[in-house]
Parts: sequence; C-alpha cells; structure tokens
Amino acid sequence: MTVLEAFDVSKDYREGRGEVVPVLHGVSLGLERGEIVGLEGPSGSGKTTLLSILGCILTPTSGRVLVEGEEADARRPSRLPAIRRRSIGFVFQQFNLFPSLTAVENVEYALNVKGLDGDEAYQEAERVLRAVGLEDRMDFLPRDLSGGQKQRVAIARALAGRSPILLADEPTANLDSHVGAQILELFRSLAKKENRALLVVTHDPKVRTICDRVLQIRDGRLAADGLAA
Repeated sequence: MTVLEAFDVSKDYREGRGEVVPVLHGVSLGLERGEIVGLEGPSGSGKTTLLSILGCILTPTSGRVLVEGEEADARRPSRLPAIRRRSIGFVFQQFNLFPSLTAVENVEYALNVKGLDGDEAYQEAERVLRAVGLEDRMDFLPRDLSGGQKQRVAIARALAGRSPILLADEPTANLDSHVGAQILELFRSLAKKENRALLVVTHDPKVRTICDRVLQIRDGRLAADGLAA
C-alpha cells in the first residue's frame, strides 16, 4: 500500500531582490508500507527541502503530495500540522531531545502533541522504548545517555503513536560506525516488523545495506531508482 506520494513537485525560493532560485524540479516518487528507501545526493542537491515537503513542513511551489491518500494542500496550510501528527514521524541527526525530560517523558511529550495523554501515553511511550531496547533507560535524562541511546530515544519518539511514515535526516551522522550499524539494523527491523514506510536521507554508504531501493538527487532532480548495493 502506497502511503506517501509526490507528483511533479517543484520548489522555488525568492532571494532578497526577488530573484527566483529553483531548488526542486518536477520530483515524483512513492513510498510503500514496509519499504525502506534511501535518498542520496551531494550537499545543496535538494535532499532536505524534499524531505521537508514530504513531511508537510514546507509546501511545494507546484505539484502535489498525498499522505495516506490525503492531499497536503498548500491552499489549506492549517491542515498540515494535523497530517504530520497523524501520519509522520521524524528522526533528526541532532536528536532534538528536551534536556530536562527523561527518555520516557520525551516520548510522552511527542504523544501529547498528537493528542494522547495520561496512562495511555505513558504505556505507549514504554512500548516504543522497549522496542528500541531502552527498557532500562526510561528514567534517564539525555545527559546520562550515550549518543546511540539518544538516537534510540529519537527513534522511539518517531515511532510513538504508530505513524505509518518515518522520515530520517542523516540519522547516523553523529554516531560512531559501530553504533551507527546498530541503529540501521534497528531501522530495518522496525520498518519490516511494524510495516512502516521509511525514507532515509543520508551521505552514509552503509545505509544502502538496509534499503530496498536507493534514489539519487542531483541539482533538484531525482534520478532513476537504483537497487541497494
């Protein structure tokens, strides 16, 4: 089942003097449940802009994005936060954890934003932290966690609420090779076991080992699909 689709998406920015700077040019792609797709390209190629449009953070200048069949319509920007909360989990390379909240509280907060609170939120936070192997670190503050453990909390936060789509931006960039490999294996296991669609933006060639296919973006244009190495 296709849960995320982009059709002929383009994005332009305007600079200070009104000059139009094109960033994306007619990008189309689809993402299926249980599928892991890598997105590679050099800095400035449009990877982060595309990820932000697919995640309903930015709106395209032209083209369409469908999330679980619902159009992320730029003419109705008030709908975009609701679509994000319902359908999309984000994993960032900087972790973005609240330093004064424990691991379980960080995940609970994400659930509160989605409209889940009380015992139900706590139980869901416990469930996803166990799923990422942090059952013995739930009450730890971020300062007491290793880099790999912080990334696991970030992944748990993205998984919380059973969002069908996970978008990850350079999730192994701040991790050593050993921990990075563990995080990639965790991604593969969770995507397949929980039937989530996962799109990973990366410069890390090891990400290819978990992907069903890899897309290349150059100068804002998506190249033909490539099979994972």
